[in-house]
Amino acid sequence: MFCQDASAPFLFLFSDIAPQLLYYSHFTGIIATLVIGSYVFFKNISSISAFLIFIVAILFSLWSIFDVITWVNIDSRIIMLSWGLMNLVEPLIYLTLLYFVSHYLREKTDYRFKFVVAILFLPILFLLSTTYNLKHFDLSVCESIQGELMKYNYSFEMLLSTLIIYFIVKNLIFVREEMSRKHIVIFSLGVIFFIISFSWANIVGNITTNWEITQYGLFGAPVFMGVLAYLIVRYKAFNVKVFGVQALMLSLIIIIASEYFFVDSLVNFVLVGITLILALGFGYILTKSVKRDIEQKEELEVLSQQLVAANVQLKKLDKAKTEFISIASHQLRTPLTAIKGYTSLIIEGSYGKISKSVEAALKKTYSANERLILLVEDLLNVSRIESGRMKYDLADVRLEDLATQSYDSLILKAEDEGLYLKINLPKNPLPVFHIDGGKVREVISNFIDNAVKYTEKGGVEVSFEIDSQSARIVISDTGIGIPKEELAYLFKKFSRGKDTSRLNATGTGLGLFVGKNIIEAHGGRVWVDSEGIGKGSKFYIQLPLKWVDPNKNSGVGMNEEVNKGK
Repeated sequence: MFCQDASAPFLFLFSDIAPQLLYYSHFTGIIATLVIGSYVFFKNISSISAFLIFIVAILFSLWSIFDVITWVNIDSRIIMLSWGLMNLVEPLIYLTLLYFVSHYLREKTDYRFKFVVAILFLPILFLLSTTYNLKHFDLSVCESIQGELMKYNYSFEMLLSTLIIYFIVKNLIFVREEMSRKHIVIFSLGVIFFIISFSWANIVGNITTNWEITQYGLFGAPVFMGVLAYLIVRYKAFNVKVFGVQALMLSLIIIIASEYFFVDSLVNFVLVGITLILALGFGYILTKSVKRDIEQKEELEVLSQQLVAANVQLKKLDKAKTEFISIASHQLRTPLTAIKGYTSLIIEGSYGKISKSVEAALKKTYSANERLILLVEDLLNVSRIESGRMKYDLADVRLEDLATQSYDSLILKAEDEGLYLKINLPKNPLPVFHIDGGKVREVISNFIDNAVKYTEKGGVEVSFEIDSQSARIVISDTGIGIPKEELAYLFKKFSRGKDTSRLNATGTGLGLFVGKNIIEAHGGRVWVDSEGIGKGSKFYIQLPLKWVDPNKNSGVGMNEEVNKGK
């Protein structure tokens, strides 16, 4: 039998008798659901949730195609077949949506629940080809007349809808740690809107026999897919990475393409086509650009995380190293002190007269032992500084006195090297400083000693400066100088200049580091100036006139970069 009010449609789908909204409502939903459903599934094939939403998209698209066929065809056999398949696909949409929601929200459903739902679905499957589903075809209105199975279908769909809403409400009340409440609320609104728009439009259409109402219910699907797209962008749902610009461009292209359903002239057809091509081109360029930027950002985040992890590991290793140095240094101190004492006694003749050759060998031993003692002391100081255990014995002292004591202890060494060592005391006495005189004197001595070691000819001069905020000891030499690029690294641990080993192979690069931290603990600073190789150097030791408690300030400067002084 054939309906007489129209001609046969093209490809079973396209006819001039179709309502204006028919293709727009159906094909917009088909495109949106298939694109997003396919994207989610193929980006995460192993995900059950992604597979279920893909099945929902396919079932909804099939239902929409069958619905279009029932609208535009004139052959009763085709209409009856499509109508019957719609009555099968429709409950399958709700059934798949139920399992999707329960799995997405991590609701545990045992086999009994699934068995009961499957049993309830069986009547629909078994009665599909009977008159309980479709009684007959009414040629006068070109429609299939539905049987009693329709009521069972809608009851089954209402039951599934109720279960879906139950799972949603349960998760809103008892929010799981894996998802935020906002995430669940947005997801719930999308699902509920789809259920209400789709189911109630069909129910009202059946009751009133005004089937055009069902066309409006189909807009729930694009809205639902839009919500899923937002969840993917905002919350990385389904473990799928999609970028906001991709979702935006896809929405724009779908909207532009949907204009074809309203085109009524060739000019409009061409204009919509040009607009669509431009949108596709610019969308592709923009998406590629944003994707590249985001990938670079993700790479930087990975590198940053690796750097943080490496830094944590380095801190652990550094702490272990510091503890080892501290223990080892303490263990070395006792035998070195004993060697020093006994060697000194033997040289002095306390154990009898010794030959000149033995005395010379013992003096070399004594000198080497002294260097080891200084190294151990430096290592202990480094350990104390890094662990914040450096203690300072404070007393009122004058910088001139400390510098003079250092000068007296090193003048003979300078003269032995054929160098001059001068000290220019200030005309007016400097203020009294409440500091650890012993440690500050060690710093001054170390700086003068270094100046002597790395000066081949000429000499070293010690002078003083003062201003309204601080006093400075300036140690100038005519030595090998320091390259500009090495100035910033000179006060770091184990750091030595390129040419220093030629004049002093025994240096460790610890003395300046220790001295820097001792002075900074007192609120001061140290720095060095040099015009370059062969032009000498000036080392500055600056202490503030305003007192700073070094025992509360210990170790503050150990990780700071050294800045060049004025």
